[in-house]
Amino acid sequence: MPLSERVQCISVSSTARVSAEAEKLRRAGHDVVDFGVGEPDFPTPENIKQAAVRALEENFTRYTAMPGVQELRDAVCQRHRADFGTSYTVPECVVSVGGKHAIFNTVQVLVNEGDEVIIPVPYWVTYYDVVSYSGGRPVLVETSEQEGFALTAAQIERVVTPRTRLVIVNSPCNPSGALVDREEFARIAHLAKSRGFWLLTDECYCRFLYDSEPYSVASEPGMKEHVVVAGSLSKTYAMTGWRIGFTLAPAEVSSAIIKLQSHSTSNPTSIAQKAAIEALTGDQSSVDAMLAEYRRRRQYVLERLRAMPGVRCAEPRGAFYAYPNIQAALGRNGIHTPMQFAEKLLEKSHVAVVPGEAFGTEHHVRISYATSMEKLEKGLGRIEQFLAEMIG
Repeated sequence: MPLSERVQCISVSSTARVSAEAEKLRRAGHDVVDFGVGEPDFPTPENIKQAAVRALEENFTRYTAMPGVQELRDAVCQRHRADFGTSYTVPECVVSVGGKHAIFNTVQVLVNEGDEVIIPVPYWVTYYDVVSYSGGRPVLVETSEQEGFALTAAQIERVVTPRTRLVIVNSPCNPSGALVDREEFARIAHLAKSRGFWLLTDECYCRFLYDSEPYSVASEPGMKEHVVVAGSLSKTYAMTGWRIGFTLAPAEVSSAIIKLQSHSTSNPTSIAQKAAIEALTGDQSSVDAMLAEYRRRRQYVLERLRAMPGVRCAEPRGAFYAYPNIQAALGRNGIHTPMQFAEKLLEKSHVAVVPGEAFGTEHHVRISYATSMEKLEKGLGRIEQFLAEMIG
């Protein structure tokens, strides 16, 4: 019997596929340096872990309210208010099973069959497939590498049609580290308001900025009714495995998300919710410590990449990824695409990177520097040697 058309129009996450291939080599005894996974190498802070321990000791192990316990939803709103100056309340907040789930929920409740969803390129791998799964039509907007892949309102306006339902903006961006400056983001929000479409702002990396203050477009006056915030604790608090994300949206949208979630995952894990409350309301110094270390790694990675033959790399202004252009290495030794480059690099040099095709580009690979300096030194050395052998 054939599978549904919905599931056949999407593919397995490319980052997950790269991780699986790297793990196969690792199990076979090879020393693999994995730059593929966007996951902090820091442990979850101790105060957060202890909050989970207390939850277990207190037998907080039963079902909770579908959108999360009220204390956590309030903590999300208060944290967002403290960081960005917004004014969300508990009825406008839904806690989900990770940030990816928050994005999936939002697209499913806002997008109808045939609606157009604007997605800037390069884009996080999941956006395209989630929109396709909903029956929407992804409309891709090319950004300029020379301008650091920064998105502009003018680029969006050129592709807006009466079918435009949603634009998804990830700032800082995975995979490029690009940042939409405050003034430009405000112009994008005003465009959404004037042309009558939604703005979904993915704030997964919102606390990891290198040359700007953290900002949320939801804080712009008069924009709250046109914006949905998708957030996550995974990167900010090194809680990837805890699977806690959230949406902040007008109450009507939040109610629809709760309805959808009630038939899919139900509530997020009870113990993880207690840990999340501590993460949001407790000591925030771990965030600054991680940012300082990412800043140090970013500088090292940029210097190493830009010294390699045939490589150029835009400076990431946030997140923890570099997105080098390897076009000069393509067309040599039977390697014509970033996918082939990544496959051969993993096979020959045992370094895992994510090919640019996953993000909508043809000349790049993504390198995550959310790993130790020791691994960065080793892996970048192997990439440099691989490129030297290719290019000569």
